[in-house]
Amino acid sequence: MQNKGIIVFLTVIVTALCLYYLSFTYVSGNVQEDATAYATDVEGNLDFAKKQSYLDSVWREPVYNFLGIDYTFKEVKETELGLGLDLQGGMHVTLAVSPVEIVKGLAGNSQNEAFNAAVEEAEELSKTSNDKYVDIFYAQWKEKSGNKPLNSIYATAANRGRISLESSDGDILDIIDNEVENAIDRSFNILRTRIDRFGTSQPNIQRIQGTGRIQIELPGVDNQERVRNLLQGVAKLQFWKVAEINEYGDVLQQINAALVAESKANKSGAAATSADAGQVEGDSTMTDLERQLAEGGDETDSLSADVSPLFSLLKANYGLVYDVKDTVAINRILKREDIQSLIPRDLTFMWAVKARDVEGEELIELHGIETPRGTDQAPLEGDVITDARQVLDQSSNPAVSMSMNAEGARKWRKMTAENINRRIAVVLDNYVYTAPNILGEIPSGQSEITGNFTLEEAKDLANILKSGTLPAPTKIVEEAIIGPTLGKEAQSQGINSMVAGLAIVVLFMIAYYAKGGFVAIAALIFNIFFILGILAQLGTALTLPGIAGIVLTIGMSIDANVLIFERIKEELAAGAGILQAISSGYSKAFSAILDSNVTTFLTGAILYALGQGPVKGFAIVLMIGIASSFFSSVFITRVIVYWMSKKGEQSKISFATPFSRNLFSNLNIDFLGKRKIAYLISSSVIIIGLGVALVNGLKFGVDFTGGRSYIVEFSQPVAASELKTGLDRAFDGSVEAKTYGANNIIKVTTSYLINEDSNEANREVETKVKEGIAQITGLTFVSDATQMDDNSFAITGSSKVGATVADDIKNSSMEAMFFALVAIFLYILLRFRKWQYSLASIIALAHDTLFVVAAFAIASAFGATFEIDQVFIAAMLTVIGYSINDTVIVFDRIRENIANRGTSKLVKMFNDAINQTMARTLITSFTTLVVVIVLLVFGGEVLRGFSFALFIGILIGTYSSIYIATPIVVDLMKREIDQEKDETKTVA
Repeated sequence: MQNKGIIVFLTVIVTALCLYYLSFTYVSGNVQEDATAYATDVEGNLDFAKKQSYLDSVWREPVYNFLGIDYTFKEVKETELGLGLDLQGGMHVTLAVSPVEIVKGLAGNSQNEAFNAAVEEAEELSKTSNDKYVDIFYAQWKEKSGNKPLNSIYATAANRGRISLESSDGDILDIIDNEVENAIDRSFNILRTRIDRFGTSQPNIQRIQGTGRIQIELPGVDNQERVRNLLQGVAKLQFWKVAEINEYGDVLQQINAALVAESKANKSGAAATSADAGQVEGDSTMTDLERQLAEGGDETDSLSADVSPLFSLLKANYGLVYDVKDTVAINRILKREDIQSLIPRDLTFMWAVKARDVEGEELIELHGIETPRGTDQAPLEGDVITDARQVLDQSSNPAVSMSMNAEGARKWRKMTAENINRRIAVVLDNYVYTAPNILGEIPSGQSEITGNFTLEEAKDLANILKSGTLPAPTKIVEEAIIGPTLGKEAQSQGINSMVAGLAIVVLFMIAYYAKGGFVAIAALIFNIFFILGILAQLGTALTLPGIAGIVLTIGMSIDANVLIFERIKEELAAGAGILQAISSGYSKAFSAILDSNVTTFLTGAILYALGQGPVKGFAIVLMIGIASSFFSSVFITRVIVYWMSKKGEQSKISFATPFSRNLFSNLNIDFLGKRKIAYLISSSVIIIGLGVALVNGLKFGVDFTGGRSYIVEFSQPVAASELKTGLDRAFDGSVEAKTYGANNIIKVTTSYLINEDSNEANREVETKVKEGIAQITGLTFVSDATQMDDNSFAITGSSKVGATVADDIKNSSMEAMFFALVAIFLYILLRFRKWQYSLASIIALAHDTLFVVAAFAIASAFGATFEIDQVFIAAMLTVIGYSINDTVIVFDRIRENIANRGTSKLVKMFNDAINQTMARTLITSFTTLVVVIVLLVFGGEVLRGFSFALFIGILIGTYSSIYIATPIVVDLMKREIDQEKDETKTVA
């Protein structure tokens, strides 16, 4: 075998890397266990605040040493294989940036009656509309103002230079839209900084493109109220004087001496600096670049008047510069009573918002800020800024231009005049974003901040400065809270599914393929190990749908080896020697394996690109699983098989047992002759199912319809129907209650107050649920599920999705479906060079999709109701990938038969291809179905609909590749087949 050494080398390297990255997960787990033990009292009660305090204390402390390299807990958490919200509990939040304040703020908060009426009406209409708020507002303005132009409201002194009485409505709307977009950017940057400081493991924050929404995931968060306050708090932008060392030298040196002593004791290498006579005091091991940073230089920002710079760049005196790993220890020291007694009332310490990389060391500055009389009122607040934008300075380097209103310009002139050759800090949320040096008095409110900025840094700073311009508050429009009890249950269900599915597949493969089965199992183990290791390398959190992806990969990864082994068996049956049979088997199976893997991978890629939330996690695992299974099943198994067969005909390797040796051999079923019956059966089921769906409707999940759901746990079984009947009265009939995984867990869903996004509405609905259940059952509500007894109940999870968010999810799901079909059509066309194959594939996939939807409707009519939600979409796209995988295998054999057709007719070659691949089709479908059935039984309520969709989808996908896709190609190629018949008659 060629390239055997390369494959072995790659396998060793990938295995070593996976072990390395997974070791961080092991270390993190140990630290988490220590934190739990520390925060658990003698009665077994866990104090979450105490646990978080422990984790905060070791956040920047070394907890892992690998080959002499120390890793802090923060670095370990960034590298571990994290668990998603559904597995460890936590919080998922979607925030919407309100454009209402921007529309009002740009108009100077006009008191015009028609204007305010339009704003209020637009705000109400936008709750149930997909149109942009600005467009709704404009329509309402035209109606209520009698078609007056917008410039009558927006041509104000504050907007001079941008909006005048000559500005058209279109120009003004463009300006408003631009301000809304900038507000979203500002909110994103502010929230990103806040989340990074929150200390949660692997936080994820991203904009939802095309909307004013920002999506945040915080796994492991226990204090939801703290998160809500953190995310919805108003940003406070301030300008403060920086305390210079020559004024606070003695104090800073005493404080720094304590910090350095503590840092040296911890071997953290903190450094302190002083500008007196160019001397640097503190750690004598400072590098030249650290010293240069401490003494000032090109790293220092500067600020000057926009019109003409008054002074050249001056060096600023850095106060205290430390290794970023020491910040937790330094914060602890600063809170000590002996240190607090040294700090004057008019001095406050604030960290820079980010560290600077100096010779591979991350250094961060601790700023001393002058706060007269200890007030939190800065000499200049951010609300005076009217505009800020990224520009280029005289040297064509990125800079930031800043404009202020008249009041701000007056205060700014006084502040700059009093602080020439000193620094002024730009502070947001008590973090210093920049501290430029004042080069001279700035008589106007127009200034420019220059420094060693990148383009992105300049844009971010401009957005930060604008955060004080037009406030755009963020509202939580979607949130999902999952308690740790539910998380542990989900973990258990996922692990049970994986182990059970793997065990059954192992037994079957050995029973069917003898020693070849052991080879396939080795590839499967490598595959699962690689998936987990690669997920850890990518810093991806594993979710419950992700575990479903792994379980599904267990079934699907067998497919490549089944194809190879069936080909080897064919070659052996044809009289080839063992070595020749192995070589031909791998060679002939490669094309089909490649095509089937690529089509499924395309589905996963589209699901990742267009999906949201847990669907993305599923897609990542699916794509990694396909790539790793291709490598392990095709290349690693080949090395193993060649090693086992190195003795040639004397080798004891075998690919069949007495039970399987002649199974499915010499099949000659006329599948195509029964295609019209298959068409009739499929059409009937789909029409009946869709008819039932139209009459009874489908059961859409809360993420599609909008609503609030609560997971309520009891110590004893509770009748869901009794809860529904009782709660209906409190919620005007808008309640659904059903068992959720166990008969003592109930999921309560209501659309009551769904269009209200306030915390008050959230509390009102939750209170009604608690009071309603307490009245119905006579039980008492407890906030901690671990304290629950026979006389109480607890809410262990909740979720809320606004109607507009539900529309986003549905739209993205439809886009994913559409683009998946387009991508598959184009790939099949590229590979098979005939449009008939592509069109038949798409028709078969549409058939499979409609069949699954019909099955859901029919099942619902018989009392088995399954929700259609985001996870259902993941299942549907997986069915598409699986079905096309089956279809491509048959098409590939048809292509091979046509290439060697001889005198055979097209219809016969198509029938032969189906018969020749029947063993592979049934074995792969069986192994995958086994895993899906295990999911259906053990996967829990969260994956019930997902598993049912896969169960039906795999059955129908197998059926359609035989009775729908291939027959349709025959019908579409009718002209060629008729031409063959005419030629046969002519010869006769």
